[in-house]
Amino acid sequence: MSKLNINSNGYIFGYSILLTLVCGTLLAFVSETLKEKQSAAILVEKQKFILKAGLGQTSIDGLTGPQVTELYNKVVKVEVVNAKGVAVQEDEAKISTFKEYKKPAADRILPVYVVGKKDNPAEVESFVLPTYGNGLWDNIWAYVAIDGDAETIQGIVFDHKGETAGLGARINDADIQGRFIGKKLAFESSSVNAPDFQKGEGSNYDSDPQKVDGISGATITAKGVNSMLDAYMTLYQPYLSSKKVTK
Repeated sequence: MSKLNINSNGYIFGYSILLTLVCGTLLAFVSETLKEKQSAAILVEKQKFILKAGLGQTSIDGLTGPQVTELYNKVVKVEVVNAKGVAVQEDEAKISTFKEYKKPAADRILPVYVVGKKDNPAEVESFVLPTYGNGLWDNIWAYVAIDGDAETIQGIVFDHKGETAGLGARINDADIQGRFIGKKLAFESSSVNAPDFQKGEGSNYDSDPQKVDGISGATITAKGVNSMLDAYMTLYQPYLSSKKVTK
């Protein structure tokens, strides 16, 4: 029986093929496993954003991922509408706010997260509306919680892809987000004016439901937020108007 020549070209070529196949299989397995975990983590993060906007930060403090999902499933009902406020048959889980943002405004599909009260999920606490826009360097987005009266901002959670640390990136700060709480949407005949960041920082706008103290050194990011909120609240106007409490 001939001895295997490990120095031969045939052996080296065959060994290389086998090693490539084994490594490729292992990498594919690891990639698929991590993909599932990553998708699950993204879903929980989204659920946290919606709950934080709709019920406040304390609603999710100390909760594990599974507990967040349990609370979300208990209090959140999803509706999907078009720009006319008409319900459409779409799977919310397959809707990408980013992809919808690329469409003409009138063609967008809009998810609405109807958040019920923790102690009585059948009673509406808020309507959480996802929005998308542009900041200074890249995209920005938010989940805006509108009170059950359909006009008062109950909570808001901003996030961004690449705003400047210490400046535009401060839209992630709880203090900045808290400045919107209690502010009002102003309904016009064919649009909605959302509360706007003002230029500069340090002024008191408690008496003005349409003005929000600004972010020093982040004018372009603030303008991006203002444009984003005005555009999306106008898109959601037909839906919100149908829910608006008559006084």
